[in-house]
Amino acid sequence: MAGAAEEAQLNRLESQVDSGGGGAWEYLCLVRKLKARRSEKVLKHGLSILNDAKDRSKLGGEEWTLYEQVAIAAMDCQRLDVAKDCIATLSKKFTGSLRVGRLEAMLLEAKGAWADAEKAYACLLEDNPLDQLIHKRKVAMAKAQGNISAAVDFLNKYLEIFMADHDAWRELAEIYVSLQMYKQAAFCYEELILSQPTVPFYHLAYAEVLYSMGGLENLQAAKKYYCATVNLTGGKNTRALYGVCLCSVAINQLIKGRNKEEKESSELQSLAAEALLQDYKHRAPGKLPLLTTMLKNMKLIS
Repeated sequence: MAGAAEEAQLNRLESQVDSGGGGAWEYLCLVRKLKARRSEKVLKHGLSILNDAKDRSKLGGEEWTLYEQVAIAAMDCQRLDVAKDCIATLSKKFTGSLRVGRLEAMLLEAKGAWADAEKAYACLLEDNPLDQLIHKRKVAMAKAQGNISAAVDFLNKYLEIFMADHDAWRELAEIYVSLQMYKQAAFCYEELILSQPTVPFYHLAYAEVLYSMGGLENLQAAKKYYCATVNLTGGKNTRALYGVCLCSVAINQLIKGRNKEEKESSELQSLAAEALLQDYKHRAPGKLPLLTTMLKNMKLIS
């Protein structure tokens, strides 16, 4: 994922190229490096280079990388004629290439020829069973057809082989959440927190899954992970602050009438409520009265 500085650099280059200031190749290289999805721009500026023999000759071996980049962008833009021509050029240059074979299967996908694409991927996996991109294409193809159960199966099989793929764990977790399979989603986020404990989003997502599951134990755990998110973001995550408040209210309702020792401490929820008020005061003062009323109704402020 591109950082703020890289994103700004990419936008500057894009504006420069669009205004005729040159730098198309540099822009295309940066898009590829950052794995940014700028398909329309890539198609436009990539074709302008490929269609000019002089510009194309300056690329040397990178010419073939550009053909591949433009082919993928063309499929994303449903310019299947352009994609077909680019892939045909690559196939002629690299006969029998697995990489080109993958592009040919992707073209079948783009055409909606799912059965043919499935056969093509199966053949490619016979020659290279550890090709991550092909496994991911199978997941994407299942999702495109609305076959979520197949996508879940493919992702689970994929993660048995590539257990360190954080994006795959996150995608599987999000699918489980959409299916309200919260225990399975929680497991995925636990894996992510274990492997990347300093990423605030994973703590936040895990907390929200625990909150959705409900029950005293889950709510208490959710509150801890909301607090971890607040800590990791320097107190600036509004969603996590709301989470602390909501968990506190829910926990107090569940333990109402118990011994004083078991009652939830009010200090943390008061701090979260105050932080929310300060956040809204600076960023959305017009909505401050609404927030104040809500927090009073929740008995978090007086």
